[in-house]
Formats: sequence, C-alpha cells, structure tokens
Amino acid sequence: MSEPTNDPIAPLREDVRLLGELLGETLIEQAGQEVFNKVEEVRQQAKAIHEAEGYDRSALYALVAELAPEEVLAVARAFTQFLNLSNIAEQTHGARSYGQVIPESEDPATLESSLTRLLQAGIDGEKIHETLEQLNIELVLTAHPTEVKRRTLIRKDTNISELLDALELRRRTGESQRLIIDELRREISAYWLTDEIRRRRPTPVEEAKWGFAVIETVLWQAVPRYQRRLDRLLREHTGKPLPLDCAPVRFGSWMGGDRDGNPNVTPAVTREVSFLARWMAADLYWHDVNVLRAELSVRKANEELRAKVGDCAEPYRELLREVRARLTATRDWTEACIDHRDHSGPPPYKTCDELLEPLLLCYRSLHDVGAGRVADGKLLDVIRRVYCFGTTLMRLDIRQESTRHSDVCDAITQHLGLGSYNAWSESQRQEWLLSELDSRRSLIPADLPAGDEVKEVLDTFAMLAERGEGTLGSYIISMATHPSDVLAVALLQKEARLPHPMPVVPLFETLDDLENAAECIDRLLSLPTYRALIGDFQEVMIGYSDSAKDAGLLMASWAQYQAQEQLTEVSRRHGVKLRLFHGRGGSAGRGGAPAHAAILSQPPGSVNGNLRVTEQGEMIRAKFGLPRLALRTLETYTSAVLEATLQPPPEPKAEWRTHIQQLADDSVTAYREIVRNNPQFVPYFRAATPEQELGELAIGSRPARRRADGGVESLRAIPWIFAWTQNRLILPAWLGVGIALREALDKELGDKLREMRDEWPFFATTLNLVEMVLAKADPDISACYDAELVPEELSALGGSLRQRFFYTRQAVLDAIGHQEPLEDSPALLRSIQVRNPYADALNLMQVELLSAVRQQGDQADPRLHDALLVTMAGIAAGMRNTG
Repeated sequence: MSEPTNDPIAPLREDVRLLGELLGETLIEQAGQEVFNKVEEVRQQAKAIHEAEGYDRSALYALVAELAPEEVLAVARAFTQFLNLSNIAEQTHGARSYGQVIPESEDPATLESSLTRLLQAGIDGEKIHETLEQLNIELVLTAHPTEVKRRTLIRKDTNISELLDALELRRRTGESQRLIIDELRREISAYWLTDEIRRRRPTPVEEAKWGFAVIETVLWQAVPRYQRRLDRLLREHTGKPLPLDCAPVRFGSWMGGDRDGNPNVTPAVTREVSFLARWMAADLYWHDVNVLRAELSVRKANEELRAKVGDCAEPYRELLREVRARLTATRDWTEACIDHRDHSGPPPYKTCDELLEPLLLCYRSLHDVGAGRVADGKLLDVIRRVYCFGTTLMRLDIRQESTRHSDVCDAITQHLGLGSYNAWSESQRQEWLLSELDSRRSLIPADLPAGDEVKEVLDTFAMLAERGEGTLGSYIISMATHPSDVLAVALLQKEARLPHPMPVVPLFETLDDLENAAECIDRLLSLPTYRALIGDFQEVMIGYSDSAKDAGLLMASWAQYQAQEQLTEVSRRHGVKLRLFHGRGGSAGRGGAPAHAAILSQPPGSVNGNLRVTEQGEMIRAKFGLPRLALRTLETYTSAVLEATLQPPPEPKAEWRTHIQQLADDSVTAYREIVRNNPQFVPYFRAATPEQELGELAIGSRPARRRADGGVESLRAIPWIFAWTQNRLILPAWLGVGIALREALDKELGDKLREMRDEWPFFATTLNLVEMVLAKADPDISACYDAELVPEELSALGGSLRQRFFYTRQAVLDAIGHQEPLEDSPALLRSIQVRNPYADALNLMQVELLSAVRQQGDQADPRLHDALLVTMAGIAAGMRNTG
C-alpha cells in the first residue's frame, strides 16, 4: 500500500504528472521526436517565464513565431490536450467520495453540513423534513453554445476519469498499476488521433440527443443514489424517511425548444424532440423493468396483486411482463409519431400515473408479505426515477422573443380591420387582449394572411396543443417588457386550445427591464382575467447575461438582487406563490458563481423552497460529467435551497443599500463610457479578440448574432464573454468595478466595504467573483494581441483598458484587504497558476495565427485555420470556461 500523506492534492499532482508523461510518449510516437522537442522547448520557455521575477515573453513569442504550419498545429494540439487532461484529473479528484478529499463535515455544500447547521440554529427536525419534502428545484439543461469539446472526446474524458479512479484505488491497496497505465496510454493515443474540431454545426435535434445522453449515462443512476443518501440523512437527523413520491430535484430542457434567434428550431424540430424524449424514457424504463423481472421471482403476493394477475407462480414477473410490453408499445408509438405513421398495438404509457400504478402495486405487495427489503432495492429506484423523470425525461420549455408574438397580434388586428396592434399604446393592447381572453369565440380566421415568421409562431402553438401531459414546461418570453407581452402569449395559447396551458414566464434581461420587472408583474397580478388564468402561481425569469452586457457586472448584480426583492414583495402582497427562474451561465459575466454561495446570497424570502436555474453549455459537463459530480451537484442544490428557505440571509442594512447603489451607479457610468460611448470600442473589440472568428467553431446550432449587421448590442452574451476570455482580458467581468470601489475607498468607506463583505453574502459573492476573474486575467497577454492585431489608431484604447484593469485589481484588493488575488483560496490559485504557462503559449500561437489568417483571408493555409480553432478550445480549457 502507498504511504499515507498529509497533502490532500498529492494524488492530483501524481495524476497530472502521469498524464503529461503519457501524452509526451504519444506525441513522440505519433508526431515524431522533432515535434516533441518543439513542444518541450515552448513548454520550458513558458514555464521559465512564470518562475522568473519578470514576465518578458519576447523569447517565447519569437519561438512561437518561427513554428511552421505543420508544427504550430501539432504544438497547439499538444498544449490543448495537456490542459484537457489536467482538467480531467482535477475534475476526477474533486468528485472523489465524500470525506476523501476533505472531511464531509467541513464541506459547507453537503447536506450533512446544512442539516447540522439548521439543527444547531434551533430549527426542529419536523420543520426541516416538511420543508425538504416540499422543495421544488428544477435544473434546466440548455444548448447554449459554450461547450467547445466534441461529444466523442467527452466520452474519452469519462473513460480516462474512471481509469484514474481505478489507479488511485491500486495505489491505496498496493496492487500493480501497470495494466491501468497501459489502458490510459491507449486512451490518450486515441485522444491524440481524434479530430478535436467540429466540422459542422450540430442540429437542434443533435443537441437534444446530447442532453438525453446526460440523463442516460449519468443522471439515471445518480438520481436514485442521491435520493438514497437523502433518505439516510433525513432518518439520521429528523427521524423520518424521504417520502416515496418526493423528488426535490427535477429536470427541464431548452434543447429543441429555444427558438429565440435560432431559425433552426422549427415546430417540426420541437415535435420530434418531444417524441424522442418519450422514446428515450420508455427505453430506459424498459431496461429497468427487464432487470426487475429477473430479480422479482418472489412467489408471495398480497390479494391486490393476485386480483390483478391471477393465480400464477411468479406474480411480480407476470405483472412486469405486461409493463414491459406496454413500454415496448410506447417506443413503437413514438417512432410511428416521429415518422407520421399510424400506430396499432397495445396502448403506450402517456402519463406517470399509468406507469406508476403497477410499480406501486408491486411495492405495496412486497411490503405486505414481509419482503420490504426487496421492495426497497431496485424497485424503489425505478419508482423514484418515475417521480423525477416522468414519461418524458425532462419537461421541454419553449422560448421566443416578445416581438414575434406582437407581430402575430398585429397581423390579426390588421386583417380584422382594427388597426395596427404594434402601433397601439400599452393600455390599448391590454384592453384588446383582455377582451379576447374573456371571449368564447375563435379569434384567428383560417384565411389569415401570414408571413413566414407569423406562420411559424402560429404553427408552434398548434404543435404545442398536440403535446401530451407532462411534455411541456414553461413558455419563456425573452426581452419581455410589458404586461401585454405575457397576455399575448396567454391569448395565443387559448386560441390554439392547449389542453395543458404552459406557465407564461416573462424574462427580464436588460437593466431597464429588471428595474421595471416588479411594476410589470404587479400590473399583471392586478388583472382579474389574468389571475383567473394562473391561479396563485407565477414564474418570472431573471436574465444575467444580457443585463451584465448592458450595464456591467456590478450594476447588473445589484439590479438583479433588487428585482428579486421587489418581485417577492409584489407576489406576497397579491397572495401568489413566486418561482424565480435564474438564467445563469458559467462565466462571471453571465452570472456564474459556485451554486451553494450563489443561492445563499439571494434576497431573503426569494428562494422559499422554489428554484429554477439554467445549466448551460460546458457547465453541464462540469456539474454532471461524472456520476459522483452529479451526486454532489444534486446535493449542493438541495442543501443550499433548504438552508436559504429555513435560514435566509439577513436583510441588508439601509446604509449598505446606499453604498451599493452608489457603487453600482459609478460602475455603470464607467462601463458605458467605454462600451457604449467610445466610438473606437467596437472596432477595437473586433480587432483585439477572435470575435469574428469564433463563429467558425461550430459549437452550437444558434447563430452568434441576433442580427448579422449589428454591433455589440446585437452580439449574444456568450460570444461577447468568449472573445474577451480568449485574449485573457476578461473585460466584461470587471470593467467599471474598480472606479466604483476606488471612489468609495477615497471617501474612507473601506471599513464599511469590509463589513458588507463579512456580513452580507450577496456583496461577498460579488466581490469574490471579481477577485477570481482578476486572478485568471492577464493584461500582458492582451497587449500581445494589440501589438500584432490592433491598428495603430486604436492602440491607445487597449492601453487605457489595461490601465483600468490594474486600477481595478488594486481597488478590489484594497476593498477585500488582500495583498494578492485569491490569497485565501490557495487551491484555486494554484490551479490557475499551473495552467497559465500552457495557456500563455496557446495565446501567443493564437495571435500569430489570427494575424496570418486575417492577412491571407480565403487563401489561408487550412492547417493554420485548424490550428487557430484548436487554440480557441485550448484557451477555453485553460480558463475553465468559454462563455
């Protein structure tokens, strides 16, 4: 057995070292000794730069500039693959069993820790159990294009991770490691021989299938494991078990339903995706039931089961045979629906209750005859899966932009001779919409003349009317502004005669929309017709990405916080249960933050047992890429929502509000001075970053821009963040923050800022996020981009931005009381520092490649083009996110 060590990251260091050595062997074998020597020369030079006092990169730059096209591609691939392998090792290490990396009791995100804190705070076990039983957490998987890695390589990541776990076990037991190392060698060779670059964009259906694969390969096993752990912890801390039908976490999806700005998502696509989800669910249950039939050979059964199957030797197998037959019929039915064929045969399962009935019958019978232990095995897992995933895996949300619905209403009113809906005032729109919602007659004539976009919206609602129970989630209205935006969708649902109307959810995204969100919802909830439609439940989505792009991180964060406070108060006053839907991304500029800290920093009362949040792009892999990661993610959300509900953070003091408002005002002024008001900013942005080239990565089915001819305002938040991450300035996450903090510090408010950080979780989370970004960023690298790519007349702006970065860095450190960024997070700091030399080399290669590709245009060497795309993926791996 290996010698015990007090260094918790020693196994991680050993794994990274081994993976690097195996990659080097592969490089020599596949690319040759000369290429390996070039890689080593670049690596040693990059490493020496970071170990030296100064950061003179001229020698490294010269070395990179001399690489031939065939060399630069190989070197870029080598550095990218090393960063990917390092990430796999870190992810595997972080996902190891509870208590193996750090003691479970010391991990604040575990349910064990949360339950202990709640009990110590005087909250009794009965209240804890009651609250947890009512938790309603929904994680919504989206196809937002931030996952640069191909699915085939993601599968290889999983294989390598499993081998690293097996290797660690051998180290602990002292068994031979040779065979596992040989397997790792083969996997890394296959990794090298696989093309990293997507050669075409995925279709929306392919994106949806990727989401289904996350369920199939990880969550299908992780969910019952999570619920068993939840059951055990509840028994230990409250004395009561987890109820059979309790599923605190469920899943939704935007994949195949998010049509906002994506012309590739059509009614036919959404229809196909909804049936594919049903097929996948039926197939997974079919395999589960097959396993159950092999296990449940029990002869004894209660009278209820005997009445169902008759006097047979193996009653459970007999009943499950019928279940399996109907699951087969369900698969056949969905295939027929996809192909627009008739289906004949046994009826399919269309609702959860139909599928649950025989499973629960088996469960009751086994308990009645004294076989409870058998019932609480695989059968219990299947029952809990049905309560979590239903017969559709994930409820499918629909998202569309508000003006698309307005245009449909305009086509109707003009055809009926009522005038132009789009020209009406808000009050006129509301009056007409409410009268039509109250009317029993049909509004939309069959002969309505409709352009392609109007027809697409009407066809979408007609398709939604045909979807079965449990298929659909919420209807999200992006760029929502007024009550009429919500009423228009409610009217279109009524006209389409949806048998199960979807909750209509306004998405407030820009700063102005966030500031007006509470007033909009207040006006809606004051309308008797609308209240009759929704009952006592309202969902509202808060946008993080566009608000930050619009106003900068600090102002956007404060506006989001206030909007949630105000919406919570409005809903309470109207007697409506509010569920907030958080549209967070993975990066700081898109609301990204550690989930536990982010949830516990929300305004008091805003969580209240309900939470909906998007899991986007590469964050799906980061949180659900491995079964143990998924288990930890599910538990983290559960513990944070439970704690935020029962022991919410304190109300911010009045003086804190005054200070944060001033900080936000100063911040947005400084941010917009650059992004909106400087005419050189957009040309600089496009020259100094690979923004124009990012579209060639083919990482999603959705176009990067809302309009082909627009500026930064039309650019989606993901490529906006991605571009600044690539050149390592990461400007969207800090611009404006430094000036605001320095103003406060100059007014001798430093002690007050530290008090806010110590006592107000919202402010602490915000500052910690900015500090983390400042540790990742490297303005000297961005200067290399400027020197080679930016026209002389724009270079002064780049210098000014870098001065602002250093100004911000010092202001944040002074506000926090640190000498260096992340000095109280040594593990994260070390992770960044280990990656930086490899990311540096990729950045300098990218500068050279961008220059060459831009100069050569359509005549550029394909090897240079491929190498450029590889550097984008590699830098994303080095920074641990894209958008």
